[in-house]
Amino acid sequence: MEIILNGIISGIVLAILVGPIFFTLVQTSIEYGFKAGFLVAIGISLSDMLYITISYLGLSQITENEKFKVYLSYTGGIVLLSLGVYYLLIKNRKKIETDPQKIKERSPLRYIGKGFIMNGLTPTVLIFWIGTVGVATTELGYDTPRKAILFFSAIVGTVFTTDLIKAKLADRLRHIMTPRFIHTLNIILGIVLIVFSGKLLFFPDRGI
Repeated sequence: MEIILNGIISGIVLAILVGPIFFTLVQTSIEYGFKAGFLVAIGISLSDMLYITISYLGLSQITENEKFKVYLSYTGGIVLLSLGVYYLLIKNRKKIETDPQKIKERSPLRYIGKGFIMNGLTPTVLIFWIGTVGVATTELGYDTPRKAILFFSAIVGTVFTTDLIKAKLADRLRHIMTPRFIHTLNIILGIVLIVFSGKLLFFPDRGI
């Protein structure tokens, strides 16, 4: 229980970090519904599990390398900048459909990939997992597969659960949202993505 409790606490810390991932999850859930937000949350969790695996298998010497972090920051910055421009200049010109029955179905892989990429290209997430894996295997003594699986499953499970709560709350709001409000939300998301991309591109050594 102590291992699981520590994992839940760590998961809550990661879940309350507000960044492009949070805004992406909320925006997707409001515009496309809870199912879409659910799939984005799956992509986020898959990305987290990949980083955990890489760090736990001893490949942290690669991920801790300063050049790697800089390259990741530049890559993430370019992707976030592209998405920000898309939401500001392209998506915002499209007609917004607020009737759930008329919203066009999209491939589940598209939403999962959206969550995976947004989370995977956020340096803060990588830094969090490198630090967490280090603390778990040294200071906390979770160096056996059983203990590690319990601990990290608790973290990912907590983050996934909180993401579902965010998606559900956002989905509840979509029934009272007007096209004008959704357009405004897309503008806010675009600005947030561009601001975060600027931090990555101009301050790659700091991350976000």
